Amino acid sequence: MVRRIPRWIARAPIPLFQRGFGWLLGSRFMMLEHRGRRSGEPRYAALEVLDREPGALLLVSGYGPKSQWFRNVVADPEVRVWTGRLRGVPARAVVLPADEARERLEQYRRAHSRSAAALGRTLGIEELASPEPLPDDIAERLPLVRVQRA
Repeated sequence: MVRRIPRWIARAPIPLFQRGFGWLLGSRFMMLEHRGRRSGEPRYAALEVLDREPGALLLVSGYGPKSQWFRNVVADPEVRVWTGRLRGVPARAVVLPADEARERLEQYRRAHSRSAAALGRTLGIEELASPEPLPDDIAERLPLVRVQRA
Protein backbone atom coordinates (compact mmCIF):
# COMPACT_ATOMS: atom_id res chain seq x y z
CA MET A 1 0.00 0.00 0.00
CA VAL A 2 1.34 3.39 -1.02
CA ARG A 3 1.47 5.93 1.79
CA ARG A 4 0.56 9.54 1.10
CA ILE A 5 2.66 12.59 1.88
CA PRO A 6 0.37 15.19 3.48
CA ARG A 7 -1.02 17.48 0.78
CA TRP A 8 0.14 20.67 2.50
CA ILE A 9 3.74 19.41 2.52
CA ALA A 10 3.60 18.28 -1.12
CA ARG A 11 2.18 21.65 -2.21
CA ALA A 12 4.39 23.88 0.00
CA PRO A 13 7.11 24.43 -2.66
CA ILE A 14 4.64 25.63 -5.34
CA PRO A 15 4.48 29.28 -4.17
CA LEU A 16 8.30 29.39 -4.09
CA PHE A 17 8.45 28.35 -7.74
CA GLN A 18 5.65 30.69 -8.74
CA ARG A 19 7.45 33.66 -7.17
CA GLY A 20 10.80 32.82 -8.77
CA PHE A 21 12.47 31.28 -5.72
CA GLY A 22 12.49 27.66 -6.89
CA TRP A 23 16.28 27.77 -7.04
CA LEU A 24 16.27 27.72 -3.23
CA LEU A 25 15.18 24.07 -3.40
CA GLY A 26 18.22 23.06 -5.45
CA SER A 27 18.40 21.05 -8.64
CA ARG A 28 16.54 17.99 -7.36
CA PHE A 29 13.11 19.65 -7.45
CA MET A 30 10.96 21.23 -10.10
CA MET A 31 7.41 22.43 -10.61
CA LEU A 32 5.27 21.08 -13.40
CA GLU A 33 2.33 23.03 -14.80
CA HIS A 34 -0.16 20.74 -16.53
CA ARG A 35 -3.79 21.00 -17.58
CA GLY A 36 -6.65 19.31 -15.74
CA ARG A 37 -7.91 16.56 -18.02
CA ARG A 38 -11.55 17.47 -17.33
CA SER A 39 -11.45 21.15 -16.43
CA GLY A 40 -8.65 22.29 -18.74
CA GLU A 41 -7.51 24.55 -15.89
CA PRO A 42 -3.80 24.87 -15.06
CA ARG A 43 -2.63 22.59 -12.26
CA TYR A 44 0.72 22.50 -10.48
CA ALA A 45 2.83 19.75 -8.92
CA ALA A 46 6.19 20.07 -7.16
CA LEU A 47 8.18 16.95 -8.04
CA GLU A 48 11.59 15.43 -7.48
CA VAL A 49 13.81 15.23 -10.56
CA LEU A 50 14.92 11.62 -10.91
CA ASP A 51 17.57 12.47 -13.50
CA ARG A 52 18.57 15.11 -16.03
CA GLU A 53 19.33 14.71 -19.70
CA PRO A 54 20.29 17.41 -22.21
CA GLY A 55 17.10 19.48 -22.56
CA ALA A 56 15.00 17.05 -20.51
CA LEU A 57 14.09 16.00 -16.98
CA LEU A 58 13.04 12.54 -15.79
CA LEU A 59 10.23 12.42 -13.25
CA VAL A 60 8.75 9.52 -11.33
CA SER A 61 5.09 9.24 -10.43
CA GLY A 62 5.57 8.19 -6.81
CA TYR A 63 1.85 7.48 -6.41
CA GLY A 64 1.77 5.38 -9.56
CA PRO A 65 -0.40 5.67 -12.64
CA LYS A 66 -3.35 6.99 -10.61
CA SER A 67 -1.52 10.16 -9.63
CA GLN A 68 -3.48 13.18 -10.81
CA TRP A 69 -0.53 14.95 -12.45
CA PHE A 70 0.42 11.75 -14.25
CA ARG A 71 -3.10 11.18 -15.57
CA ASN A 72 -3.25 14.80 -16.69
CA VAL A 73 0.02 14.70 -18.67
CA VAL A 74 -1.05 11.43 -20.33
CA ALA A 75 -4.24 13.21 -21.45
CA ASP A 76 -2.42 16.41 -22.50
CA PRO A 77 1.39 16.15 -22.74
CA GLU A 78 1.93 19.89 -23.35
CA VAL A 79 3.30 21.22 -20.04
CA ARG A 80 5.43 24.02 -18.61
CA VAL A 81 8.44 23.56 -16.31
CA TRP A 82 9.95 25.58 -13.47
CA THR A 83 13.36 24.48 -12.24
CA GLY A 84 16.27 26.42 -10.82
CA ARG A 85 16.04 29.86 -12.38
CA LEU A 86 13.92 28.72 -15.34
CA ARG A 87 10.30 29.76 -15.17
CA GLY A 88 7.42 28.49 -17.29
CA VAL A 89 9.47 26.81 -20.02
CA PRO A 90 7.22 24.99 -22.55
CA ALA A 91 7.84 21.24 -22.68
CA ARG A 92 6.29 17.94 -23.70
CA ALA A 93 5.78 14.99 -21.34
CA VAL A 94 6.29 11.43 -22.59
CA VAL A 95 5.82 8.26 -20.51
CA LEU A 96 8.87 6.00 -20.75
CA PRO A 97 8.48 2.39 -21.90
CA ALA A 98 8.52 -0.09 -19.00
CA ASP A 99 11.96 -1.57 -19.75
CA GLU A 100 13.63 1.84 -19.98
CA ALA A 101 11.82 3.05 -16.84
CA ARG A 102 12.96 0.00 -14.86
CA GLU A 103 16.59 0.54 -15.92
CA ARG A 104 16.45 4.25 -15.04
CA LEU A 105 14.99 3.40 -11.61
CA GLU A 106 17.87 0.95 -11.06
CA GLN A 107 20.37 3.67 -12.03
CA TYR A 108 18.70 6.11 -9.63
CA ARG A 109 18.76 3.55 -6.83
CA ARG A 110 22.50 2.90 -7.38
CA ALA A 111 23.40 6.60 -7.64
CA HIS A 112 21.17 7.80 -4.78
CA SER A 113 20.78 4.81 -2.47
CA ARG A 114 19.82 6.88 0.59
CA SER A 115 17.25 8.95 -1.30
CA ALA A 116 15.82 5.84 -2.95
CA ALA A 117 15.55 4.08 0.42
CA ALA A 118 13.89 7.12 2.01
CA LEU A 119 11.46 7.40 -0.90
CA GLY A 120 10.72 3.68 -0.65
CA ARG A 121 10.00 3.95 3.08
CA THR A 122 7.88 7.09 2.63
CA LEU A 123 5.76 5.58 -0.14
CA GLY A 124 5.70 2.05 1.28
CA ILE A 125 7.61 0.61 -1.71
CA GLU A 126 10.27 -1.38 0.10
CA GLU A 127 11.88 -2.66 -3.13
CA LEU A 128 13.53 0.76 -3.54
CA ALA A 129 15.39 0.24 -0.25
CA SER A 130 16.34 -3.38 -0.96
CA PRO A 131 19.63 -4.45 -2.58
CA GLU A 132 17.69 -7.06 -4.59
CA PRO A 133 16.94 -6.41 -8.28
CA LEU A 134 13.80 -4.38 -8.84
CA PRO A 135 10.73 -6.48 -9.66
CA ASP A 136 9.49 -6.63 -13.25
CA ASP A 137 6.34 -4.65 -12.43
CA ILE A 138 8.13 -1.69 -10.82
CA ALA A 139 7.67 0.54 -13.89
CA GLU A 140 3.93 -0.09 -13.79
CA ARG A 141 3.83 0.86 -10.11
CA LEU A 142 6.25 3.81 -10.51
CA PRO A 143 5.93 5.12 -14.08
CA LEU A 144 8.59 7.52 -15.34
CA VAL A 145 7.96 10.59 -17.46
CA ARG A 146 10.50 12.41 -19.63
CA VAL A 147 9.74 16.14 -19.83
CA GLN A 148 11.51 17.46 -22.94
CA ARG A 149 11.82 21.16 -23.69
CA ALA A 150 9.64 22.14 -26.63
